[in-house]
Amino acid sequence: MRRLFAASLIALAACTPPATEAPASISARQPTTLAPADLGAFFDCLRTNSSAIVAAHRGGPSSGFAENAIETFEHVTSQVPALLEIDIARTSDGQLILMHDDTLDRTTTGTGEVRAHTLAEIQALQLEDETGAALNARVPTLRQALDWADGKTILELDVKRGVSYEDVLAVVREAGATNRVVFITYSDDAAVRVHNLAPEMMLSVSIDDASDIATLERRGIDLTRVLAWTGIEEPNPALNIALAQRGMEPMFGTLGGENSWDNRFAREGQEQYAAFADTGLTLISTDRPVEAARDLDANDGGVAAMQCLAAR
Repeated sequence: MRRLFAASLIALAACTPPATEAPASISARQPTTLAPADLGAFFDCLRTNSSAIVAAHRGGPSSGFAENAIETFEHVTSQVPALLEIDIARTSDGQLILMHDDTLDRTTTGTGEVRAHTLAEIQALQLEDETGAALNARVPTLRQALDWADGKTILELDVKRGVSYEDVLAVVREAGATNRVVFITYSDDAAVRVHNLAPEMMLSVSIDDASDIATLERRGIDLTRVLAWTGIEEPNPALNIALAQRGMEPMFGTLGGENSWDNRFAREGQEQYAAFADTGLTLISTDRPVEAARDLDANDGGVAAMQCLAAR
């Protein structure tokens, strides 16, 4: 099924008339920062103008750059405009840090459970890249990440087990960051809980089919504050249209394991992020943010999404 779907996208791209003028490249357009005046209006503008933007999964790690690290955020956002998806865990002394796993083993020079170590103990460790090489980088706190991102980009907050939404929201509010983060939720109950706690915040909510839209509305969620996560299997143009008609921005993930779309595009040497965006997506979450953003940029001249930054 994936092969047939990808083949149809490639055929569609091949039928598109060539541009009469070379589009401006990302490198020629500065800055690459994503600091919209109004976050909700920014996403509305992207949707109504059929523009797409990328989100860097775990901050966009690559060789020499660890996941969930400030240095990695700098590396990605210096090259392309991208949201950054980050993971939030809790230390034994109650501090919120950026960490995906329950343990320290895979991403740091330490071992053992994150929740069994203090902030000081964890920040004494070095972060490692995907090859296991120790780097001159340390585990940041959530507040450090929020402060770094101010004026630079939008953060998507993925809250891990053992961390309360209330504690995360408290740090977000202390940092004055409610208008520059997206709160990721994985169930209707979680979405309702966060929306009731902070109705002004943008939420990422999982949507499998059009009936889920009515469920969210019935439970009192303001649909205009929702980014709709539609999965990682295949883009669904019909669902994307239904979401957009209700004022919701469709999201899709090309990330994942060995068989992800990201890995397939890399193996086959043919980027199809722009073709995916043409199915009605507003945001593509990816493990290859630079390649994805550049493919989107080549498709629209690199200006459509950035023009939405001043939307109110």
